[in-house]
Amino acid sequence: MIPFSVLDLSPIPQGGNAAQAFHNTKELAQHAERLGYQRYWLAEHHNMVGIASAATSLVISHVAANTSTIRVGAGGIMLPNHAPLVIAEQFGTLESLYPGRIDLGLGRAPGSDQHTTRALRRHLQDSADTFPQDVQELQAYFAPAQPYQAVRAVPGAGLGVPLWLLGSSLYSAQLAAELGLPFAFASHFAPGMMHQAIEIYRSRFKPSAALAKSHVMLGVSVFAAGTDQEARRLFTSLQQQFLGMIRGERGLLQPPVDNIDALWNEGERRHIEQTLACSVVGDLETVQEGLEAFVAETGADELMITAQIFDHQARLHSFGLVAEAHQLMTAVAL
Repeated sequence: MIPFSVLDLSPIPQGGNAAQAFHNTKELAQHAERLGYQRYWLAEHHNMVGIASAATSLVISHVAANTSTIRVGAGGIMLPNHAPLVIAEQFGTLESLYPGRIDLGLGRAPGSDQHTTRALRRHLQDSADTFPQDVQELQAYFAPAQPYQAVRAVPGAGLGVPLWLLGSSLYSAQLAAELGLPFAFASHFAPGMMHQAIEIYRSRFKPSAALAKSHVMLGVSVFAAGTDQEARRLFTSLQQQFLGMIRGERGLLQPPVDNIDALWNEGERRHIEQTLACSVVGDLETVQEGLEAFVAETGADELMITAQIFDHQARLHSFGLVAEAHQLMTAVAL
C-alpha cells in the first residue's frame, strides 16, 4: 500500500496562540511518527492570523528535534519569496542537523496577499516568472561544490537535499516532469486540474539523477471520528475557514458548528464543496472506503493527509483513525 504523510499548517484556533500551535504541532508529529506516517510537512503562509508556520524552516527544526525517524520538510517553501542561496543554507543546516530526514517542497505562489508579498520581497522584480531558474539554482547549491564555483551554500553543498515541486495547476506538473522531480499536487484545496496535472506529469516525466520514475503525491483533507456525524461536525471548522476566505475574513480556526448551512448562502456552499471535493469525512469504515476509492481513481503514489481540526485531541484521534484505515488498506492489498 502507498505511504501516507502529514501536512500541518500549525493552526491557531480561536482562544489559542502561536506557542500553543507549535506545541500541538510537536505532539502531532510525535503521534504521526509512532503511527508510521512517512513524512511530516509544514507550509509557508504569511499574514494569516490562523496559521503559525510562517517561519517554516524554524518550525521544521522544532519538529525534527522532537522526533527521531519520520521525514520532516516543507510543503512548501514559496521560492519566489526567497533567494535560492538563503533556502539552500537553511535546508543545508537542517540536513546537517537531522541527516537523511529533510525534504524541501517548493511552490511558486507567494503564500500571501499582494501587500504582504511586497513586504516580504521589498520589490516584485523577482517573481514566479523566474521559478524554473530559481529551482535549478537551488539544485546547483545542493550539488557537490565545483572548483570554479564562486558562491557556495555552506552548509548545503553536496548534501543533495531532496527537492519536490508543489502545485495547484499544470505549470509545476510540467516543470517537475521536465526536471525529473517528484510532484505534489494541492488537490486538498484545488482539485479542478488534478487529473490533467497527473496525466501531464506522468506522460512527460524525464528520469533524472534525483528520480528514476515519476512520483505523485496528492493532498487529501481527512476528518475521521467515531461516527460520520461527528466527523462532519469537525469538518465545519475547515468549511468556515474557506467561507472566511471567500468573504475576505481570514481569522483564527473556528470551533465546529452543528449547522453549517446557517452560515453560508447557496453560492458559497457550492463553491466550498467544489474547493474541498478531495475530502474524506466519516468514521473508520467511511474513511477507509473513501481513501481506497481516491487511490483507485488517481493512482497516487503517496497521500498527504491534512486536517484543520479545532480540538487538538480530536485531531490526534483523527490521524490515529486514518493510520488504522491505512493498515486495513494495506492488509487488503496484500
